[in-house]
Amino acid sequence: MDPLTVVVDRFESPALIDHHCHSVLAGPADAATFGALLTEGAAPPSWADPFDSALGLSVRRWCAPVLDLPPHAPAPDYLARRAELGPAEVTRRLLAASGAAALLVDTGFRSAELLGLAELSAAAGVPAFEVLRLETVAEQVAEGGVGPAQYPDSVAAAVAARARTAVACKSVLAYRRGFDVEPARPTDAEVRAAAGRWLRNRTGRLDDPVLLRHVLWCGVDTGRPLQLHTGFGDPDEDLHRANPILLTGFCRATAATGGAVMLLHCYPYHREAAWLAHVFGHVHIDVGLAATHVGPRASALLAEVLEIAPFGKVLYSSDAFGLAELYHLAALRFRRALHDVLDGWRRAGEAAEPDVHRIAAMIAGDNARRVYGPGPA
Repeated sequence: MDPLTVVVDRFESPALIDHHCHSVLAGPADAATFGALLTEGAAPPSWADPFDSALGLSVRRWCAPVLDLPPHAPAPDYLARRAELGPAEVTRRLLAASGAAALLVDTGFRSAELLGLAELSAAAGVPAFEVLRLETVAEQVAEGGVGPAQYPDSVAAAVAARARTAVACKSVLAYRRGFDVEPARPTDAEVRAAAGRWLRNRTGRLDDPVLLRHVLWCGVDTGRPLQLHTGFGDPDEDLHRANPILLTGFCRATAATGGAVMLLHCYPYHREAAWLAHVFGHVHIDVGLAATHVGPRASALLAEVLEIAPFGKVLYSSDAFGLAELYHLAALRFRRALHDVLDGWRRAGEAAEPDVHRIAAMIAGDNARRVYGPGPA
């Protein structure tokens, strides 16, 4: 038996709750599109093979058998088989292989290219819930023609209304400005003045630091868990300004609100994020996205998080975007990493067998159920 089958069998119950992901492409992906979605960087240069990465090797090793190819099938054969099956069948197979029980989906990025929430749910065969992207809501309010005087209340009302049908809010402050901004809630006067400047000169993208803080606090006010992209991401961000340690002041400011702060991805600052989760009762973390990209090093990554992060503060996410392969690989790498770390503790006499299974269940899905409520159950 393939040793991975043992790993999956051991930790498939309870199934994973993917507490942060995106949808998949609605149509086919040619070689260039597929290659571009294998990296967080710009499209690979013409001389580069996008499969020459830890993630590319993982696709050929672990996704190829799901599409009826041998492990390590050459990239051209993989892409040809993908085209032969068609996007609907590829998506169905790979999402099923991920074994997720529920998907919490950020619907605010490039949504026109992707399956809608209901379509994604049907393809995966599991419930899918919306994660509301705050900056997108503010931009939509601005597009509606609101004036500076009405902007603060209009954005707050729009966020509150949309959040009623979402399980969480999410901010991409890391991309738009970085975390080295004033953590406190801005005053309405500050927001109106900033809105006047931005609405006169805006290009569509919300990037004013005062308005970003305003919509962030609108998310806090909903009482929904607040997800924050941190660390590893695409070239739009300045990585050193996406270090979650810069959110220390914001964590202090939100500690009494009763809402959870969810630090997404975190790499290469996962130890800093683990400290925040350790010292602030409302802060939780994951290593989604990064675990997929580091391939066989995912176990070391998770082990470093669990050095100090309380087990009740660590969740699973894929941050999969565009390619169904990313759902499957994220789940596979996570399950293997969880097994390697926890079973290593068991074999070393550091944890008892019942504790190993209890901790695995917490991180795989129980923590998400507690944080997000009955919806994802």
